Amino acid sequence: MNLLEQLKQVTTVVADSGDVDSIKSLNPTDATTNPSLILQAAKLPQYQRLIEDAMNKAGNGVEDICDQLIVNFGCEILKHVPGRVSSEVDARLSFDTQASIEKGRKLIALYQAAGIDKKRVLIKLASTWQGIKAAEQLEQEGIACNLTLLFSKAQAIACAEANVTLISPFVGRILDWFKKNEEREFVGAEDPGVKSVTRIYNYYKQYGYNTVVMGASFRNTGEIIELAGCDLLTISPALLNELKNTEGSLTTKLSVNNVNTTSREMPVPLTESTFAWQHNEDAMATEKLAEGIRNFAKDQAILDSLVAELVNKT
Repeated sequence: MNLLEQLKQVTTVVADSGDVDSIKSLNPTDATTNPSLILQAAKLPQYQRLIEDAMNKAGNGVEDICDQLIVNFGCEILKHVPGRVSSEVDARLSFDTQASIEKGRKLIALYQAAGIDKKRVLIKLASTWQGIKAAEQLEQEGIACNLTLLFSKAQAIACAEANVTLISPFVGRILDWFKKNEEREFVGAEDPGVKSVTRIYNYYKQYGYNTVVMGASFRNTGEIIELAGCDLLTISPALLNELKNTEGSLTTKLSVNNVNTTSREMPVPLTESTFAWQHNEDAMATEKLAEGIRNFAKDQAILDSLVAELVNKT
């Protein structure tokens, strides 16, 4: 049996792509998108109809067209996955709680207008304090959230305390930072991204939090193999194909059965100031969160420009 089929037996496998054709061929349970993936897919000729449909439905407002486009891609993806799709709030709203709440509500309303039950959608927000607070409110309204760009334990704790549905710690980007700063390679279980997700997973299971962990942003299949058993893993089509084409025996590395759950005296909840301090003390997390928000915002701006050009031609 190939590694992908074995992985699916112990972990929910999610496709990390905006390319519907790739998702169709790999049969994942769920799918995630982000501004960068939507931008890549929007440039492909087979998806021009989704842009045209968004323009027809949303009028001439660039922001409204982009929101509709995100939902159009999500609806297309949901034709080919049995579970959920994650759709991301504009990264430029990462430090505005109320605007993030309103954008999340708007995306869900657009999905519902397309006949998609909100249970099949996760609203994706950056794991800033403001993003986490927005998610807390949306969750109370019955809108499930995926907290992304997560690098520090402080972010993970705050998300669990806000009772968000799911977090996406970025394994590969953590590895990138340590390779650059320590000028050496990391393999297998010593990979800093793998270690980070393992610590978060064990912490959640120890204290019985409902929030689930979805490892993301992988650089190689070795990282994925080391996190077999994690609640969910979102994986690019290239790495999914690599797993699919590799035979071998997969060992479950993460399991609630391996966690000490007898000591569950809950930690003191984080305040905004303690969250900020603890996150700030993690140089890697501070840098990668800021960088991630900037890059997603940059790609969102490029998508805006692409849509604006199309609007001006009509």
